[in-house]
Amino acid sequence: METQEHASGGQRRTPRIASIMVNAVDAARLSAFWSELLDMPIAAEHEGFIWLRPAEPGLPQLAFQQVEAPTDGRRRLHLDLHDADATALRIKAESLGATFVEGYDIADFHWDVMQDPEGNEFCIAQE
Repeated sequence: METQEHASGGQRRTPRIASIMVNAVDAARLSAFWSELLDMPIAAEHEGFIWLRPAEPGLPQLAFQQVEAPTDGRRRLHLDLHDADATALRIKAESLGATFVEGYDIADFHWDVMQDPEGNEFCIAQE
């Protein structure tokens, strides 16, 4: 792992992203949606927090925090999902309660903007 020099002259570890946290009015439902869509089982639950197992050790965990009300306005954070079969992933997402928002193309790259069951945006593109 790459390190940076600390102000005192010693080495320190580079920070890493441990979780991508999503506020959810129904954390159980939303974590179940993402668990099924990404084939990542639930790793831990604790007092309104639910974490999915990361795809590989050391990668960030997708996590959900129970909140009383949904976030208003345009979402400031979203996930970009790439898959060898983007169409199949979109169909799976929709079967789990996602909705299509709009599609975009830049040159030969296409992606679909989707919303999960609570309206959080994410994108699906071909790997």
